[in-house]
Amino acid sequence: MTETTAPTLPPTAPALPPTDPRPGFHAAAEVLGEVLADLRPDQYGLATPCPDYTVRDLANHVVAVLRRSTVMAGGGPFAAVPHLADDVPDGGWAAAWETAGAGFRAAWDDPAVLGRSIALPWGAVPGAVAAVIWTNELVLHAWDLARATGRPVDWPAEALAGPLAVMERAVPAEPRGGQVPYGPVVPVPADAPAIDRLVGWYGRRP
Repeated sequence: MTETTAPTLPPTAPALPPTDPRPGFHAAAEVLGEVLADLRPDQYGLATPCPDYTVRDLANHVVAVLRRSTVMAGGGPFAAVPHLADDVPDGGWAAAWETAGAGFRAAWDDPAVLGRSIALPWGAVPGAVAAVIWTNELVLHAWDLARATGRPVDWPAEALAGPLAVMERAVPAEPRGGQVPYGPVVPVPADAPAIDRLVGWYGRRP
């Protein structure tokens, strides 16, 4: 991955969120599903803010992320789900998202998942922490796809609250690059929209 690609491995796992992160997780998944549903064939080859990913690549990746979060919520291993959902044909991402979403909701609707240990590649974290990490990834990639295709998004506050609360601890401003897959922080005004503050922290230009 390049420095601007959304994370799989933050350098520091966020602390336990003060509130149940699942509403934000579900909201982020809903937004991303809507973005996937609006993709057109003439957009599949477009570059995204993740330089290594076209729209097609990123659509395949986010389906894999949703599948992985479901498998791991149930105790499955990270490696059980490939990085890209190559089984999904062009234009099939919204349907694949809807199918994966049924299992996702069932897995994460169980309150016990919040305290369950989830073995991410850099170490085990409680399910509540994993939910915030994945929420952040879904939001960033929804923004990437929306920016690449020119689609406006009405960002729900609950989808952004968890990632905003932990971003500075999860991925400090320094160092960036190398093992930290983000570019330098892009400064934005303190009163900028929440989504601009979030993506700017992760090296994207709002």
